[in-house]
Amino acid sequence: MASDDRNGEQAAGRVFEPSPEFSAAAHIGSMEQYRGLHQRSLEDPEGFWREVSDEFEWSRPWTVLNEWNEPFTKWFVDGELNITVNCLDRHIDAGYGDRIAYHWEGEPGDTRPITYAELLAEVCAFANGLRELGLEKGDRVILYMPMIPELPVAMLACARLGIVHSVIFGGFSADAIRDRVNDAGARAVICTDGSWRRGKVIPLKENVDNALADNACPTVEEVIVFQRCEDEINFEDGRDIWWHDLVAGKPETCDPVMVPAEHPLYVLYTSGTTGKPKGVVHATGGYMVYTALTSKWIFDLKDDDVYWCTADIGWVTGHSYIVYGILANGVTSVMYEGAPDFPDFGRLWEIVDRYDVTVFYTAPTAVRAFIKWGDEWPAKHDLSSLRLLGSVGEPINPEVWLWYHRVIGGERCPIVDTWWQTETGGIMITPFPGAIATKPGSATLPFPGIEPDVVDEQGNSVGANERGLLIVRRPWPGMIRGIYQEGWGQPGHPGEFGERDRFVSTYFEKIAGVYLAGDAVTRDEDGYYWIIGRIDDVLNVSGHRLGTAELESSLVEHPAVAEAAVIGFPDDLTGEAVAAFVTLRGGFAAGDDLQLELRNHIGNQIGRFARPKMLRFTSALPKTRSGKIMRRLLKEIATSGEVTGDTTTLEDIGAIAALRGDDEE
Repeated sequence: MASDDRNGEQAAGRVFEPSPEFSAAAHIGSMEQYRGLHQRSLEDPEGFWREVSDEFEWSRPWTVLNEWNEPFTKWFVDGELNITVNCLDRHIDAGYGDRIAYHWEGEPGDTRPITYAELLAEVCAFANGLRELGLEKGDRVILYMPMIPELPVAMLACARLGIVHSVIFGGFSADAIRDRVNDAGARAVICTDGSWRRGKVIPLKENVDNALADNACPTVEEVIVFQRCEDEINFEDGRDIWWHDLVAGKPETCDPVMVPAEHPLYVLYTSGTTGKPKGVVHATGGYMVYTALTSKWIFDLKDDDVYWCTADIGWVTGHSYIVYGILANGVTSVMYEGAPDFPDFGRLWEIVDRYDVTVFYTAPTAVRAFIKWGDEWPAKHDLSSLRLLGSVGEPINPEVWLWYHRVIGGERCPIVDTWWQTETGGIMITPFPGAIATKPGSATLPFPGIEPDVVDEQGNSVGANERGLLIVRRPWPGMIRGIYQEGWGQPGHPGEFGERDRFVSTYFEKIAGVYLAGDAVTRDEDGYYWIIGRIDDVLNVSGHRLGTAELESSLVEHPAVAEAAVIGFPDDLTGEAVAAFVTLRGGFAAGDDLQLELRNHIGNQIGRFARPKMLRFTSALPKTRSGKIMRRLLKEIATSGEVTGDTTTLEDIGAIAALRGDDEE
């Protein structure tokens, strides 16, 4: 493998081949094997997906693979199943009941291992409690919980009964809860008294109470509360029920409700949007098969792996790659409740060390934070158990990729840089770690069954290394089924009559007949995809189209920069101008000289037209608890110097002061 150094060496043109040792043991061990699978999946989709889906238990096997009634798709059309049977029962029936499903780690330091058999017992007891309340197939239930085992228990208990769950990330406010509860028409809310975050209790039950106040959510009949923090809470008689009372004395067996493959499994509301929330619907059968297969092949999962995805289950990454896709493979996971920097910057690496984690999947935002905190923190712990690293959520800067490879992976771990979306259900473009050579910053090649392309505004394919729009030309099993609307799936109200106009205009109207991902991208001469960023993250500076990810990568390549965020703001002369917000690595001090050096650095790498008009040093960038940079706030600061929008999901409200320059160094 190629090596790296500490001097900000550029990653351009570097290629990392899979090691012969990794390839020899991998599920997909050569480029030839990958090419063959991808070709077969497109030329013989029925044979390909039949072979994959036959590994699972179906109460009624499917005979019709796919219906494509543009823009709506159905998969395993006439099949019936229950996803929890495939995530739990079949592993226990195969003799793996004693295998750990989750090594759970609470932020205060409490720990709990839970086996597959124990997980099934808890799922069944809770499902029996839900059934006693009168909840049944097709009902919707909201989950607003921290990263504790009871969250997947609640999800799986809903799925056991054919109840449609909708998880709300624990960082959302009462207003956001209210909007989602009402859009889903939820009959019940499941929450905790609170959650731990950096040694403090976040009042989740209080947020639920505020959301439901004054009968603002009239469909809600019960609020089920798990006691996590033992905080004093308001308890409304006739509505609120303690989790432990609900499950007391309940049988630990529960017959699964078999549902059609197209029965909605969950609704997940996309975050960071304005106006009415957008409820992405995923169907049971196609989602199960796709997340299970992508988990197995991309993470090269083996029976003895200890896998850790650091995402929150409140986002789609947690749904697909902490719960459903991973449990369907019968693998052991780590699940952590708290912040990555509490009680110190070494918390994650201590957990990797203690549980001998083998596969580690995190976001570029987190990796940039690790860089800022310093190499000494991972160096304090034994990370030799790691054999595979992953990246998810946004394009990863090449220099960040190299640090991740060198410092965390010890230059021995392949990195799977995965591109996908809430709407895709699972990973779409990715390296296969034993087969595909990686290029830092590239998501590489499409997963089997996926036919992407790079096109211009008229839908015409563009040439190698030309910037265009990312599209997908054919449906796939994990694909979004629509945008939720009350009555989905009920008699006389099939899925096609969700928010049809909104669904079509968002994903299928701009370029007819294909799924528009909303990302700008290039494809190089080897067919590798390079995600630039969201279409609305492409700036137009004096007619030059610049991707924010491209500019951020340039800044992060400078040895002084730990993290950078770039946005555009109105400019009378250039139309749009570039504003950059930069945090520095230890040992570097902000100042006019460094500011000029960084502006020139971008100018030298990309062009003088790309030099930021505004470049501000700050000790913190505004992020949600999931690690997403809140670019809307950056745009407000760049435009007006003030923040007026909603900041309820901010991880650290002190970042606002840093943005304004109140703490500039």
